Amino acid sequence: MKKTSHKLALRETMVSYMFLAPALLFFIVFVLVPMGMGIFTSLFKYSMTEFDFIGVDNYVKMFQDAVFLKALRNTLIIVVGSVPIVVIFALFVASQTYERSAFTRSFFRCVFFLPVVTGTVAVAVVWKWVYDPLSGILNYVMKAGGLINSNIMWLGDKRYALMAIIIILLTTAVGQPIILYIAAMGNIDKSLVVAAEVDGANKFQVFWKIKWPSLLPTTLYIVVITTINSFQCFSLIQLLTSGGPNHETTTIMFYLYQKAFNLSDYGYANAMGVFLAVVIGIISFVQFKCLGSDVEY
Repeated sequence: MKKTSHKLALRETMVSYMFLAPALLFFIVFVLVPMGMGIFTSLFKYSMTEFDFIGVDNYVKMFQDAVFLKALRNTLIIVVGSVPIVVIFALFVASQTYERSAFTRSFFRCVFFLPVVTGTVAVAVVWKWVYDPLSGILNYVMKAGGLINSNIMWLGDKRYALMAIIIILLTTAVGQPIILYIAAMGNIDKSLVVAAEVDGANKFQVFWKIKWPSLLPTTLYIVVITTINSFQCFSLIQLLTSGGPNHETTTIMFYLYQKAFNLSDYGYANAMGVFLAVVIGIISFVQFKCLGSDVEY
């Protein structure tokens, strides 16, 4: 009997691994192997004509590269400027929308999620027209409202270019968090909310003591994913500013792309990629420690 049970368990295990094999093979070939190659080649002076071992020189070079340091600063500004706003705005919109009728909830979910499923190129084309210094609607509205006296080159002026990119990023980043928060609010135990209100708790107390702990797992997911996406900001930069003016909108991902595919400096580009992965990993770990300790599942 034991032998039959053991054989059955072994057979089930083999079948399970057979089903996992295609996804596991894909993960190994297209994720783990390129990752290992990236770390390995970051220790080489690697280009179309060279492949010489130089140790950690690429990593030392990064912190002596003025453009990389500016790209790091811009990337951090994008992350710090976008992640808190996305979380707070998404939570506010979701809390206001959830109290409405089913039709209203569906309408707002559609409106806010539309930029997420719209192609990046289409989004960039629309915003390029909005920011156009001659015929853009933003300059027209602000001049009509008396906020500015002359047209502003939103994407060509170093004072405004990065802010303009962050605004676009916000419009494409809030859709999914709003959907997730609305769904999470549906799982909050309404009996606890009613009991707290009966006991005299105000709206803030109900939110902070009852709703917020239930929303922490969703918040943790949103914070981590939004942070990773912000660190990887690339498409909008490439399509709208190409890192200009004077590298004021260059991010680490865009600079990495330039070094790898425009200048064929693959070793240096891979070193930047490893550095970025380590930074994202550390920040994600801190976020899990800060938000994950009180998460209720």
